[in-house]
Amino acid sequence: MLIKQMTVGMMGVCCYLVGCDQTREAVIIDPGGDEEDILAACRAAKLTVRFIVNTHGHPDHVCGNRRLKEATGAAIVMHADDAAFFSRPEVAQYFAMLGLPASPPPDRLVHDNDTLQVGTITLTVLHTPGHSPGGICLYGPPNLFAGDTLFVGGVGRTDFPGGSSDQLLASIRGRLLTLPPETVVWPGHGYGGNRSTIGAEAKNNPFLAGGW
Repeated sequence: MLIKQMTVGMMGVCCYLVGCDQTREAVIIDPGGDEEDILAACRAAKLTVRFIVNTHGHPDHVCGNRRLKEATGAAIVMHADDAAFFSRPEVAQYFAMLGLPASPPPDRLVHDNDTLQVGTITLTVLHTPGHSPGGICLYGPPNLFAGDTLFVGGVGRTDFPGGSSDQLLASIRGRLLTLPPETVVWPGHGYGGNRSTIGAEAKNNPFLAGGW
């Protein structure tokens, strides 16, 4: 598995290019800006992009969708709950305050335990609501692309519309901390660091040690 982490956009989103070494098929996870840099990295690695996956629908994670879809023809993928939530007029109006480009509607809606096949790589969708209603992580052992569910030494904020601290904690404890401790955590922002492991977060993350 080829993994390239790129920090992009005005909000420092960790975007990932995940590619199959054999077929060079790839997925782009959370293109939060700097689309030309992302495309240049795809060309340099000779990757054919099949999917553009959003771990959630916040504008800083989807604002590159339109340009990348136009350039690659890849399908935009989002959890069904976030596709519905972020299409609500009052929600769209709230997040428009960030001034970031809106995404086209997703081409493919996913649910918990769905899979995406990228060459020889299988990525399993883990529904982890709390940061947003349809927040997801992508699990391709030994790697977990955690979006804004779990950071290095932190967790996603829950004060935006659709957020729930109780839900987020349940998602992390029930879906992520049950993964093997050696699982590599690739976060949606590098606030506390650019990567970690499930074992390290279970032991050291202050938000998980004693609740909230």
